[in-house]
Amino acid sequence: MRVGTVREVKNHEYRVGLTPESARELVASGHEVWVETGAGLGIGATDRDYETAGAVIKGAAADVFAGCEMIVKVKEPQAAERAMLREGQILYTYLHLAPDPEQTADLVKSGVTAIAYETVTGPGNTLPLLKPMSQVAGRMSIQAGATALEKAHGGRGVLLGGVPGVLPGRVLVIGGGVVGFNAAQMAVGLGADVTILDRDPEVLERLGTHFESRAKTRFSNRANIEQMICEAELVIGAVLIPGAAAPKLVTRDMLKCMKPGAVLVDVAIDQGGCFETSHATTHADPTYVVDGVVHYCVANMPGGVARTSTYALNNVTLPHALRIADLGWKAALKANPHLANGLNVHAGKVTYEAVARELGYAYVPVAEVLG
Repeated sequence: MRVGTVREVKNHEYRVGLTPESARELVASGHEVWVETGAGLGIGATDRDYETAGAVIKGAAADVFAGCEMIVKVKEPQAAERAMLREGQILYTYLHLAPDPEQTADLVKSGVTAIAYETVTGPGNTLPLLKPMSQVAGRMSIQAGATALEKAHGGRGVLLGGVPGVLPGRVLVIGGGVVGFNAAQMAVGLGADVTILDRDPEVLERLGTHFESRAKTRFSNRANIEQMICEAELVIGAVLIPGAAAPKLVTRDMLKCMKPGAVLVDVAIDQGGCFETSHATTHADPTYVVDGVVHYCVANMPGGVARTSTYALNNVTLPHALRIADLGWKAALKANPHLANGLNVHAGKVTYEAVARELGYAYVPVAEVLG
């Protein structure tokens, strides 16, 4: 199979779908790899690095899209990229379709077979292709929040760890999954006063066992959210419903009790955000203020640490890319039900139930497509 990767065009997105090492693995398995010139520069990988790995360098993204059977990316294809997709082509990348009706409509119209990293599952209903980026985003959320709290950046002027004689900043993490756990870990490491909210008693027990007295846990309900955000200097939104739009857990009305210059970091913004006042921002212009509260809602946070993120992502995406290239998409999905859960769109049909429900499409089960 001819597999291609292109330079990401989303604002301040420096990751790349295939590292030179991943390209080498595909070539060693008998496949051809095309790479747009300069695609890897954001992670310090030159065209020469890819050529040494056996890849073919192409001068433009259009050449890669036109000549390859499978396109491997990081972020969802932008409008100009979607216009280059064609019927029967395989797109393997993050999609986050539920809050993005325009992208969904274009993918349906193109006839492409679109496999989304974020809905590929693993044993125990885990999300192994989302996990490394959730780990990165969770850890970055505290860095970003700490910076936004600085007075020069519009924040309250609070040091999360405090100093002797001055109380530390209070951090509220809403959601105790991978993002929330990693955010709490970083905040605890800085010496902040940390509380984690979640609705799953098993998650709360696991977090309590891990953090002991270093972080507090509470059940997530409206009353506790309302109380805790009034006290917090930094709130991390870390909720996830796989493939679906994030629930709006913090309303605009709740902001009224928050401290002036407090900070909200919405890590769920890829899925529409879990704060009512959230809208996507970029690394170039990451924050805005609503009712005196600073909002950080960068939709591709891990792109800020592109090298770490790309290598972490390739560690989990490459095995499936090899399987798809070796067997073809249909045989690969038939052989692996976890990979089959990643199929979101095929030949003009929406094959992921949460996306179909959110956006009003007829749902076509993957089993029917594979049958």
